[in-house]
Amino acid sequence: MGEDVGHYGGSYKVTKGLAEKFGDLRVLDTPICENSFTGMGIGAAMTGLRTVVEGMNMGFLLLAYNQISNNAGMLHYTSGGQFKIPVVIRGPGGVGKQLGAEHSQRLESYFQSVPGLQMVACSTPYNAKGLMKAAIRSDNPVILYEHVLLYNLKERIPDEEYVLCLEEAELVRPGKDITILTYSRMRHFVLQAAKTLVERGYDPEIIDIRSLKPFDLFTIGNSIKKTHKVLIVEECMRTGGIGASLRAAIVDNFWDFLDGRPECLSSQDVPTPYAATLEDATVVQPAQIIVKVEQMLQGLI
Repeated sequence: MGEDVGHYGGSYKVTKGLAEKFGDLRVLDTPICENSFTGMGIGAAMTGLRTVVEGMNMGFLLLAYNQISNNAGMLHYTSGGQFKIPVVIRGPGGVGKQLGAEHSQRLESYFQSVPGLQMVACSTPYNAKGLMKAAIRSDNPVILYEHVLLYNLKERIPDEEYVLCLEEAELVRPGKDITILTYSRMRHFVLQAAKTLVERGYDPEIIDIRSLKPFDLFTIGNSIKKTHKVLIVEECMRTGGIGASLRAAIVDNFWDFLDGRPECLSSQDVPTPYAATLEDATVVQPAQIIVKVEQMLQGLI
């Protein structure tokens, strides 16, 4: 359910064809009223349905913050386990191409502290499908973050059914010199930077953390124990973002395995500008990743 998800097929055509296939009772076009239809989705999940709620833009779901935090996240606990909340809340977010401040939100920082919510971020067609299927099957409320600039990615995916684990990170590139932790669109920026780093003789290990809550500390820890250096690259805000929480978890659990402090590249703590050059300046770019990795591996920081 959501705005224009039915006969229009979604603002980014993610739900194209579903209304014709499943009908108006399973694919619901809603009014522009996020608080109401998110609450309706959560209530439907309480009765046993498995609901998928789309925010046309993830920033709009701030209007449903009460429903998501006080109801979706907490009702299983506050009902003494009488209710399960198998709801998936999904939609496009992140910094697009001149979408302006209100349409460039990264809501993972807003929702990470809400008890009871799981959060995952997809970065490829393969893991988008696998994580979506896993989220729908989960009895927990799951927020699935899709990046507005990744919808045009194409990839051959298996014909047979597959479901990914919601709590597992993905080893994207094995390496021995440094661990780079990232997710969503920044995965592709890190891979761009890695091409240059490899040409210059470095061997970075790249992990797409995918699960933003909880973190897959088993995969992350094994990598840090091998490389002894870690860089976090995110599009989230620096203050109170996923990188800040991940860095704290790394310090708490793997301090003795580190040769230096964990470093983090994040977006600037400013509203995202509309002007393209200023917008780019607020977000981590591949060149910054290259410089930071070289500084860390050369012992300059």
